[in-house]
Formats: sequence, structure tokens, C-alpha cells
Amino acid sequence: MPDRLPPLTALRAFEAAARHMSFAKAAEELHVTPAALSFQIKNLEEHLGQPVFHRLTRAVELTEAGRALAPGTSEAFNRLESAWSATRRLQDTRALSVTAGPAFTAKILAPRLYDFARAHPEIELRFAASLRTMDFDRDEIDVAVRYGDGPDTGLYSRTLLNDAVMPMMRPDLAERYTSPKCLIRAPLIYGDPLPLLHANANWRHWFHANGIEHDPTLAAQFSQPDHALDATLAGDGVVLGRSALASRYLASGQLVAPFKVALKVPTRFRFLCVEGNEKRPQIAAFEEWLFSEIGKLPDGTIGKTQVPIEDLL
Repeated sequence: MPDRLPPLTALRAFEAAARHMSFAKAAEELHVTPAALSFQIKNLEEHLGQPVFHRLTRAVELTEAGRALAPGTSEAFNRLESAWSATRRLQDTRALSVTAGPAFTAKILAPRLYDFARAHPEIELRFAASLRTMDFDRDEIDVAVRYGDGPDTGLYSRTLLNDAVMPMMRPDLAERYTSPKCLIRAPLIYGDPLPLLHANANWRHWFHANGIEHDPTLAAQFSQPDHALDATLAGDGVVLGRSALASRYLASGQLVAPFKVALKVPTRFRFLCVEGNEKRPQIAAFEEWLFSEIGKLPDGTIGKTQVPIEDLL
């Protein structure tokens, strides 16, 4: 049996018909007539030497050969379309698609994006705030700011921000809760969308790091850390907050972190793109700007004793 592939148009016709299980719908998608599509599938069957569809009165069904061919054909066209899209994006020096988590977007990026737009009016910035790990090719993403500990295999990766968690509160509450032990009676707040990553960076372990055995009941728990910070800014309680996200509030004095101990977490924010793409003009410009902005952030952990959470287990 010859191994020569049938024409690409015949494979494309088959893939569409197998996906829709309809010659008419496949023809509509490919902008050809049903007769032309049927001819292409007949051409494929002649190359294969056996039918790939059972033609029924008002429907079609895949034969055993068709069922064997369909998954690989579909995957091949998906990969071809992704490669084509990625290659076309290399020619576009204006558009830049960035994704980051909602908390990082709200507390770090959003207040500063106007400065980037003003400095680079030639770049059209498109932003997606999502916790979903997007695929660079499938989702047409140029840059991702992701939180975790990797690995980032096959990607260009730079650490943007390390992280630690520690109690934070408004200055007026700090006058009331003057020591770690005082927090036993404080309304405690917690917010984390990644409980599996931060399962041990919790209030109980923070108390333990201070020599206090206490398993507190939370006054409020949020699924997003930026919402927990907002509640703390409103005076609702004391949050075990992430230093990276709260840096501007600590710098401005809206929040204070009066206690010495912070829990060091292994997770960090990373700047990611497909390896090699960091040299594209718009990605290089965004990377330079973002790292410059991050470099201006005050380090909320200065003067703190950072206790690795693994030491508390």
C-alpha cells in the first residue's frame, strides 16, 4: 500500500465532515458545494483504497477506517492552524496580548497600564485577566504573568516578584492589636485562589511561627486575595496578605504590617513568553517597562524574619 498522502484538500474535507458528521455542514464551513466536498472525500477514499464513511439515507457514519483516521487528522489541522497563526503574529509588531491573574491585574498592572500606553502609543495592548492557564498558541497570547513555582519548560521565564504572607491592617487597628498574641481576638481575614499552593501559608502556621499555638476561626475568607485586601482597607479586620500584592498600600501607609514574622512561600510571579519571542519589539518593550515598574515597588518584607512554611510542618 503506498504511503503517499492524499491531497490536503481531501484531508480537510474529511476532517470537517467527520467533525460535523454531515457533508452539508462541512461544505458550508469550507465554503464549497456539497458535491465538491463529496468529490474530495471520494478522492481520499480512492487513495486509501477503502471507504471512510457509510452513506446512509439522511446521515453518514464513520467506517472503521474513518474512525482510525479522524482523531489524527483533526489534531494535525489544529496544530497546523496554531502554527500558522503563531507565524502570522511574528509579523505583527503592533499588537501585544497579555494575560495575568485578576489580583495581579487589579493591584499591580491596572494602576500603571496608562503609563505603558502613553510611553508606547505604537503598541495595541490586549489584556485578559484570568486564572486559567492559557495556551500561547491556541489562545494567541504573547506574554503571561503567572503565579506558582513552575516548571516553565520550553518558555522564556524571568522571576518578577517573590512573595511572602504576613498580617496587615489599617493603622487604626494596629493601635488596638499591638502584639501577635493580641490577634487571637482580632477579626481575621484570608483570601487565596490557590489553596493547593498555599495550603500551609495560613493563620495557624503564622501563629505557630510566633510561638503561639492557636487555630483561629476566620471572620471572612475570600477566593481572591485582592478582595481580601479591599475588605482590610475598609477596616473589616486583619488580613494575612501577600507582600507582592499589598506593596503600594504598605508604601502609602494605608496598611501596616507591624509584626516581625512573615511566612515565606515558594511561589512567585514570573514573566513568560515562548522562548525566542522575548526579542520581538513589543514583547521586549513590555518586559523592560514591567520590570522597571516592579523595581519601583517597595519591598514590604524588609526588616521581617521570613520563615519558610516548610519549616513549620
